[in-house]
Amino acid sequence: IIDQDALAPHGQPCDACGCPIEAEDKFCPACGLAQVVEATIAADLPELDQKHFRCDNCGSEVTTDPDQRSYVCPFCDSTYVVELQQRTSRQRPEFVVGFGVTREQAAEKFRTWVTANSWFRPGDLRMAILAEKQQGVYLPFWSFSMLAQSRWSASIGEYWNRTETYTTQDAKGNTVTHTRQVQETEWWPLSGNHHHYYAGYLVSGSKGLPQQLAERIKPFNMPALKRFEPYYLAGWLSEEYSIERDAALQICQQQFYSREQSNVATFLPGDTHRSLEISTRFSSINSDLCLLPVYILSYRYRDKVYRFLVNGQTGKCIGDKPLSWRRIGAAIFAVILLIALVLAGVALTQHG
Repeated sequence: IIDQDALAPHGQPCDACGCPIEAEDKFCPACGLAQVVEATIAADLPELDQKHFRCDNCGSEVTTDPDQRSYVCPFCDSTYVVELQQRTSRQRPEFVVGFGVTREQAAEKFRTWVTANSWFRPGDLRMAILAEKQQGVYLPFWSFSMLAQSRWSASIGEYWNRTETYTTQDAKGNTVTHTRQVQETEWWPLSGNHHHYYAGYLVSGSKGLPQQLAERIKPFNMPALKRFEPYYLAGWLSEEYSIERDAALQICQQQFYSREQSNVATFLPGDTHRSLEISTRFSSINSDLCLLPVYILSYRYRDKVYRFLVNGQTGKCIGDKPLSWRRIGAAIFAVILLIALVLAGVALTQHG
C-alpha cells in the first residue's frame, strides 16, 4: 500500500541537475549541490508552457521547452517530426522519479561504453558528434496492480518405491539374486482455486521504447516515486504516452497470467503433476501513469538506427553499436594464420 501523503512533493528541482529536492534537504541527492535557497512549495509553482512534437517515423510524442525551434527524435534520430497542439484530454501523469544521474555522468558512461573493444568499431564513426545527441527524457510507463483468481485442474502424482527382485550371473556362472528400489507414480485427479494479488510490473507507454528494450533498462527503484508536479520537468524532455492504457493492460495481463501459471504449479500438492489447466480472471484493476528518467542517445550509421540508454535513476546502461566486419574478418584471419604457423612449426619440429 502506497502512502500518498508520503509521496507528495515538498520542494523544487535542483538548479544544477533538476533532481527533486525535499524541503529539508541541504544538498542535492544526485549532484551534491548545496541548497542555499529555501524550497518553494510545489503547489505554488505554475504549469510549464511546453511544445509538443510527434515523430512520424516511430510514433513517439515528446514535450520540450517552448523556445526550441528545431527538434530531432531522441528515439530514432529522425527529423520527420511535426508540432502538435497540446491535448488537454490526455491523462495526467500521477507519479515521477527524478533524475539521480547527472548529464555529465551519463556522458561519461557513454564514452566508457563506446570505447570498449573500440578496435572492432568502424573508423568513420564520429564519436564527438554522437555524444552531443544524448538527451535526458522522462518516459511514460504504465504501472498496474490487479487480483488474479484462478480455477485449476490437474493430475497429481505422488512417488512411491517398490522392491524389485532380479537375478544375475557372477563370473563363475552362478545365479545371484538381488533387490532394488523402483520408483513408481500414483496419479489422481484434483481441482481447486487459487488467487494472488500482482503489482509492480511496468509497461512502456512509448512507441519509441519497445517493451523488450524497456525490460533491459529496468529495474527502477519504485519506492522513490513522488507525486507528479509540472516543475519536475523543467529543463528536461518528457514524452507523452503513445501506447494507450488498454493496450498496455493487455501486455501486463499476459505477464501476470504467466506468473499465475507458475504460482499455481508451485502451489499444487504432490511430487509432480501433468495435464494442468488454468482459467484466470483478473479484477480490482488499478493503474498509475508514471514518468521515469532515461538518457537516450540514438544515431544512424549506414541507414541503421543504434541506441544507447542510461537508466537515469540507477545508472544501468544498455545499447548496441555498429561493428566493422572488415576489421572482425581481419582479426579472424590473423588468428587462423597464427594457428597455422604454430601447427607448421610443430610439424617441422617433429620431422626434424
